[in-house]
Amino acid sequence: MLRVLIDRYVREGQPVGSRTLAREAGLELSPATIRNVMSDLEELGFIRAPHTSAGRVPTVQGYRFFVDTLLKVQPLDITSVEKMRLEFQAEQAPKNLIESASELLSGITHLAGVVTLPKHEHALFRRVEFLPLSENRVLAILVTSEGEVQNRMITTDRQCTASELQQASNYLNQLFQGKDLGAVRSTLLSEMQEARSTMNRMMVTAIQMADQVLEEKQSEDYVMAGQTNLMEFHELCDIEKLRNLFDAFNQKREILHLLDQCVHGDGIQIFIGDESGYQTLDECSMVTAPYQVDGEVVGVLGVIGPTRMAYERVIPIVDATARLLGAALNHKD
Repeated sequence: MLRVLIDRYVREGQPVGSRTLAREAGLELSPATIRNVMSDLEELGFIRAPHTSAGRVPTVQGYRFFVDTLLKVQPLDITSVEKMRLEFQAEQAPKNLIESASELLSGITHLAGVVTLPKHEHALFRRVEFLPLSENRVLAILVTSEGEVQNRMITTDRQCTASELQQASNYLNQLFQGKDLGAVRSTLLSEMQEARSTMNRMMVTAIQMADQVLEEKQSEDYVMAGQTNLMEFHELCDIEKLRNLFDAFNQKREILHLLDQCVHGDGIQIFIGDESGYQTLDECSMVTAPYQVDGEVVGVLGVIGPTRMAYERVIPIVDATARLLGAALNHKD
């Protein structure tokens, strides 16, 4: 009965009443029996009555039970996979392959597609240099162990002299040289919590500048397509909800944190509603899968949509896209 209710709600987006449920289930059950079943499901926390509606809608717990125990995922047929494979041209640069994957995900599912850029697992902090520009602007030059050089223009809360900036870079280089970029970022965030009370002004400024540099570098770590598809779902189209959701997409930190968790997972992972831990995503679900290059997981891709997404359809699409992207990047290498 729960499966029938969820299937109907995913299709229509409207609360499902006992009469509709009886008709959809094709069972010779009385309306009273159906109501009793719905009451039991409500007591279990699997469905709820929105406002004064006579119908019921699934809860996060209901979707989770459905996904974990009732869902029957059918693999994509060969024809569909071949059509998807055509989107990945071997002569494309890796960044273009990533963009193709995100657009493919959003195009097929009509949801938002997201793909992290391949992670360089052993990229280490080598050094950072700061050069003064006009007013409170500073040019930051970040160099990693792989020889990658990134230039960033950042803004400080006051104008710094060349001498102060040199002192800041010396402090950071001594503190972080040779450390993993992810570990450096985590250390910076924790240090900032106590910096003002235990450090001098220059050290605080240095940490704030380094945080800006790594945050901007982190913000380039995934690409997204199809965000506007989410405006088609009535439960997400409230102006305030959309503003908060698009702010999360733009700032990227929350989404990236979820995706980073999936790198170490095994296969498909699904966050439903408040399982993400972020209030902005309470009415959304994320379905993800890792992709591999040379047998190692280097990134994650997936879709973001409302909790009433068609999981049985989305899951095989995400899984197939991850495999196709990995194959295309392997071929590229």
